[in-house]
Amino acid sequence: MKYFVIAGETSGDFHGSTLMKELIKLDSNSEFKYFGGDLMRGAAGVRPVVHIRDMSFMGFWNVFKNLPSILKTLKKCKQAIIDYKPDALILVDYPSFNLRVAKYIRKHTNIPIYYYISPSVWAWKSHRIKQIKRDITQMLTIIPFEKEFYASHNYEVKYVGNPTIDAIHDNLDKSEEKSYFKKKYFLSEKPIIALLPGSRKQEIAACLPKMILAAKKFPEYQIVISGVNSVHTAFYHEYMNGGNYPIIKHHPYQLVYHSDIAVVNSGTATLETALIGTPQIVVYHVMLGRFAYWAKELLIKTKYISLVNILAQRPIVKELYAHLFTVDNIYNEMKKILNDNKYRMEMIDSYKVLRETLGEPGTAQRAAKCIYEHKNGNSK
Repeated sequence: MKYFVIAGETSGDFHGSTLMKELIKLDSNSEFKYFGGDLMRGAAGVRPVVHIRDMSFMGFWNVFKNLPSILKTLKKCKQAIIDYKPDALILVDYPSFNLRVAKYIRKHTNIPIYYYISPSVWAWKSHRIKQIKRDITQMLTIIPFEKEFYASHNYEVKYVGNPTIDAIHDNLDKSEEKSYFKKKYFLSEKPIIALLPGSRKQEIAACLPKMILAAKKFPEYQIVISGVNSVHTAFYHEYMNGGNYPIIKHHPYQLVYHSDIAVVNSGTATLETALIGTPQIVVYHVMLGRFAYWAKELLIKTKYISLVNILAQRPIVKELYAHLFTVDNIYNEMKKILNDNKYRMEMIDSYKVLRETLGEPGTAQRAAKCIYEHKNGNSK
């Protein structure tokens, strides 16, 4: 079968690539055209129609100033799908772009449209539900409660598991001894406080200084920073408050696994940390402090900002964002986790319940099977 796959961000490139590999396992004659990145190229064996580096624009201002380019890419995408005439169109996350594509393709063709990783319509932009019901042939979700949420709007979706489960399963080595890990990265014998300030420069600049100031108040621990390859090591040193702390850019799961506590910038890393089992504090910097906090309360329907609490639908980890993101607040929560064993174990036990809720590894495999069997069923 012929597939057209659209991913617009780095995470989508990863999820798109694993899905494509599983589709090839089901049908060795699978052919692809796609908007994506290097991982999807590795899976498909052909170049993307458009690379994600020409699509990924973060923040209102970046989107606004690049609007002509975005509209040009959108037009190119629609035409590429029409010309290719795929047996199925697969959309991976990236809702602002992908839902526009879906609307056009549904209106002008009979191509079935599959959506992998649902937009967070339960949190905001709930008006999108009507469009999803109209335009998407099948929605494949990675959050358990989305199945019930969509059912309340008379729309059946498939929960296929959560890819973070697969990532931890495939990449965490629990057999590695802590002493070996410390020697490998030239760390001291002190227990570890892991700092995960995010993957973008603006996140690191906003989060790392406060993280370090709080962690420094525990001299019996060593501070280790989880870095990313896309950010030069020298950049991290600009925000170390005069310190010189080790930065580990490889094996972030191993760092978190061997740490006694982690301070984590809100994002996928919060769920990864929970599934690894390390107690954590979630932080998130936003401009305008208290105003942004109130705006969130008014505009966003979910009570929480971290994936851990959102998935659990209750507060498992402490969230410090907007005006709550202060050195003192981080320190107080760290002290509670490190010194109150009952509090610490309650968090770890809650992680285990969350892990069971998400199910077993094999997310991309189940998603591919849903698409393949649904399409073949429609073809009969």
